[in-house]
Amino acid sequence: MIRNVLCRNLLVFLVVLWPCVSRADEQTGSPQPLRVFAAGSLRGVVKSLVATYEKTTGQKIDTVFGPAGLLLDRIEKDGGADLFLSANMNHPEQLARAGKSLPPVIYVRNAMCGLARKDFGLTTENFLQKLLDPATRIGTSTPKADPGGDYAWTMFARADVLKPGAEKQLEDKAQKLVGGTLAPPPAAGANPVAQFVKEGTVDLFIGYCSHGSAAPDNDLVSVRAPDDLNIAVDYGMSVIEGADPERQWAAARFALYLLTPGAQKIFAEFGFVPVRQSTQN
Repeated sequence: MIRNVLCRNLLVFLVVLWPCVSRADEQTGSPQPLRVFAAGSLRGVVKSLVATYEKTTGQKIDTVFGPAGLLLDRIEKDGGADLFLSANMNHPEQLARAGKSLPPVIYVRNAMCGLARKDFGLTTENFLQKLLDPATRIGTSTPKADPGGDYAWTMFARADVLKPGAEKQLEDKAQKLVGGTLAPPPAAGANPVAQFVKEGTVDLFIGYCSHGSAAPDNDLVSVRAPDDLNIAVDYGMSVIEGADPERQWAAARFALYLLTPGAQKIFAEFGFVPVRQSTQN
């Protein structure tokens, strides 16, 4: 069934967007830059995908990256996007319910990992033990503003099932370091999560298993959380409804490209899970 997900997603998009194809084919002139709002965890891979797509099609794409929850607020209040690439399904589904976007589909998956220095000794087997160690300083994204924080808090609730009292302990000591309006700014050009771990602000950061570049930082180790703690992380995308059918079709074309085997391969190079695969081991 998992192998059919890609074809099903493509079919959904083609059926929903066929009227846009017919109208957009009547348009003439050079394509205007497409405006893509994307979750911050997608920064590296989307830049790579955009570069390939622009070179292949000639379609220019302007990108805006940030916490998906804050991008959702911006789209709801001010618009400005043609395509929304979220780190969850809730946000694009909210846009669709409000009539601001077409129905969303899953375009890639992720899982939750812990990022730590190599000498911290983190493994999947001792993951919960390390989390609950009173000496371990934990960092997360900001819940509600950033889906990564929501997933971390869900992990804490799962830990409570295994170790009663764990949820409160973890919530009390977790530092919300990225993904919110009040999060401390990183150094210019730095990967904020890697910076906080390297500098010792935290010993362990709970975040996505994906990484910001195709060449992960060799000074750090990313360890997948055990299955009894992990979360199924589905990334959803929505084509934003607008008055301009040409822009809407341009957004749909790029969305369809993200579901192609070539694009899914690039996602995998950045640690994401293609939609044809399961997040389970």
